[in-house]
Amino acid sequence: MRDAEFLIEAMTGQLQELLTRRGIAEPALVGIHTGGVWIAEQLHARLGVTAPLGRLDISFYRDDFSRIGVNPQVRPSELPFDVDNRHLILIDDVLHTGRTVRAALNELFDYGRPASVLLAVLVDRGGRELPIEANVVGAYLTLPADQHVRLTGPDPLQLSIQIVP
Repeated sequence: MRDAEFLIEAMTGQLQELLTRRGIAEPALVGIHTGGVWIAEQLHARLGVTAPLGRLDISFYRDDFSRIGVNPQVRPSELPFDVDNRHLILIDDVLHTGRTVRAALNELFDYGRPASVLLAVLVDRGGRELPIEANVVGAYLTLPADQHVRLTGPDPLQLSIQIVP
């Protein structure tokens, strides 16, 4: 599997090109805890974004909340900027079913109405259950259902594939 730093560098180039093409000069980045925040921190620095970094913990927005309970490591969400009419880049580590992104979008819209939301992910592993597609992807992987991609970090960021019993 490719190195996480290499993938983040590729994402940086894709984002610069996409932002230029769309005429977006001052986006705000929002990372989804935990891996998405680690990637967002890297992209924030590489892109030279001046707006402070936003962080979302979607624990209370998950659609399986009543079935699996609260994540034992709930963190507060932080959006230190006005969401209304802002161009946002939502960042996560792995895009699989699309349910994490759906939960993040629900939370973002509770804060206001952004002008646009772009989605950037380190790895797209397919298997979508919802019609969600990333605008920027570091790598595409096809994995069997019993395998998952895991990002560990933050220093260093490392990707691994794990077999889930």
